[in-house]
Amino acid sequence: MKKERRTVVYDDELQIEAYHFAGTRQPFPNHFHEYYVIGFVEDGERCLSCKNKEYKIEKGTILLFHPGDNHACVQSGDGTFDYRGFHIAKSAMLDLAEEVTGKRELPGFSENVMYDDEIACYLRQLHEMVMNGNSDFGKEENLLILISTLIQHYGQLFESCVPECRQEIERACAFIREHFHERIYLDQICRYAGLSKSTLLRAFTKSKGVTPYRYLETIRINEAKTLLRDGVQPVEAAMRTGFSDQSHFTNYFNRFIGLAPGAYRDIFFDKNKDGEARHEE
Repeated sequence: MKKERRTVVYDDELQIEAYHFAGTRQPFPNHFHEYYVIGFVEDGERCLSCKNKEYKIEKGTILLFHPGDNHACVQSGDGTFDYRGFHIAKSAMLDLAEEVTGKRELPGFSENVMYDDEIACYLRQLHEMVMNGNSDFGKEENLLILISTLIQHYGQLFESCVPECRQEIERACAFIREHFHERIYLDQICRYAGLSKSTLLRAFTKSKGVTPYRYLETIRINEAKTLLRDGVQPVEAAMRTGFSDQSHFTNYFNRFIGLAPGAYRDIFFDKNKDGEARHEE
């Protein structure tokens, strides 16, 4: 069986994270990110769930998740999975969209799963440039062409990609975001939202695609990523984001991100000669 390898690079110039997972079998539970994910499958097959729709993804599949899109995937068959992708923060995407369209608005896309040879070509070229530490302007040019092509082919307003939510659910989300670093009880969320437990669970899951507890976990992991990028040690990041202990934190972080917290932190402090942050395992 192919040996598993995971490489992560942070490009300071483009302000994006590049991921390369080869030979992996790890499943990823239902979750969401607060950034865009654009990637493509190099090899293998997986069953993907995105916004409560089921997909079979395989070699040549392009994946595109907006901030907030819930998704999960598991291995299909006995093989392994090879994947390359980018994580682009909303702030960076705003800058890119403004360059491409002249409007400072987050772009939305009509598809989460697609097959498009032109876009796949741009993705591969850009990913190779970032992984190899290219520093010339061709790297930025390729990124702008990629985003421009995506918007031209699949673009729509970001707001139209976000499902409408009842005010009660938004109040529940606000409470979770405000108190994620504390121990939260379901009773507290229900009182703040003004809903019974059963109604909250049904309405929340229908609206957000995840349960309230999974939403809390995801908020904690996303906040922990920010702390780790700022140099905070994993044990402190665990305490500051509400995890009961570092072991609990490490297990959850690895399940959602595919790396241990310390390994993720290291990519921002192990600089290669070209200035990109890199981690391999």
